[in-house]
Amino acid sequence: MTTRRNFVLLPAATLLCGRRPPSGDPRPEPLPATRLVFGGDVMLSRFVGRLARSQRDPTWPFQALAPYLAGADIAFLNLESPFSDRGWPVEKGMVFKAEPEMIDGLLMAGVDVVSTANNHARDCGAYGIEFTLGWLARHGVAAAGTGMTEEEARQGAVLERNGVRFGFLAYTYDQSNGNHPKPDPRVAMLDLERMREDIAGMKARSDVVIVSMHAGVEYRPKPNEQQLRFARAAIDAGARLVVGHHPHVVQPVEKYGEGVIFYSLGNLIFDQFHRRETQRGLLSEVTFRGKWLERVELRDVEIPRGAPQLSGLPSVFLERSIAPAGG
Repeated sequence: MTTRRNFVLLPAATLLCGRRPPSGDPRPEPLPATRLVFGGDVMLSRFVGRLARSQRDPTWPFQALAPYLAGADIAFLNLESPFSDRGWPVEKGMVFKAEPEMIDGLLMAGVDVVSTANNHARDCGAYGIEFTLGWLARHGVAAAGTGMTEEEARQGAVLERNGVRFGFLAYTYDQSNGNHPKPDPRVAMLDLERMREDIAGMKARSDVVIVSMHAGVEYRPKPNEQQLRFARAAIDAGARLVVGHHPHVVQPVEKYGEGVIFYSLGNLIFDQFHRRETQRGLLSEVTFRGKWLERVELRDVEIPRGAPQLSGLPSVFLERSIAPAGG
C-alpha cells in the first residue's frame, strides 16, 4: 500500500525542540507533526456486505470517509469481522465473515493498522485468524491483538512516521462470541499483568505506545469498572493513548495522567439500525509533535445504512502539549 504524504495539518500550537539546523542558525527546528485518526467498530459482513455486493463495489461502505481517513499519517480501526475465503457470504446472525474483496474498502481509505482482538476474532475458526492475518499482511495493513503465535499476538505492530515509531497493542475482554469453550492464546486478552509486560516491551521498540481495548457493556453510555481499571493501568504503564470499542455507542473521553483514553468510539461501519445511538460514532484526530501529544479533536460520524459520513464541525478536546514519559 502506498504511504501517503499529502495532507493538511490541523491548526496546532508550535512546539520547538533543541535541534539546530546545519547553517548554525541558533533558532531550533520545529518538530514535524504527525496526525493519527482512530475509528471504532467496523463490520464488513451481514447487511454491509450484502449491500456492497448489490452495488458491485466492495469499497462502498468507505466512500464518504475515504478522503478523510486517507489524509492521516496513520489511520486505525477495529476490524470486527474476520476475513475468510471459505463458505457462503454471511447475511444474518451473530457470526461474522467478511468476503476477501471487502479489503478494498480498507485500502481505498488508506487504513494502516487494525485491531483484530475482539469477541468476533474466532467467528471463522482458527482458519479465520490465520487467513485474516495473511490477507491483511498481503495488502500492507498491519494488525495488532492476534498472531500466528501467542508471542506474535502480544508483540503488536510498530509503524514509523516522521521519524517517530508508533507502537500498537490490542486486547479484548472476550474471544469466543459464545462459540468456543477453550481460549485460543493467539488472541490477546485483557490481562493487567501481561498488558504491563507488553507495554514495557513495546516501549523498547517504539517511541509512542497506543493500546486498543475491546471491552465494556453493549449500549451503555458509560464505561464499566473493567474498562476504567484496564485503560488507566495502560496509561500508568506508559501508553499515551487507549482507544476503546465494543459498546457500539459513544462513551466519554478522559485526560488521564500523561495520556488520553477514548472509552468507546462507538460504531463506524455497522448495520445496527435498532437504536439511534448505534447509528453514530466518533473519529478521534490525535496530533503528535515529535513524541509530544499535542492536540486531540473529535469528529462526529453519522452511519446511515451502515456507511459513515462526517457530521458537523470538529470539537477540540485537548490543545496543549503533553510531554512523553521521561521528558
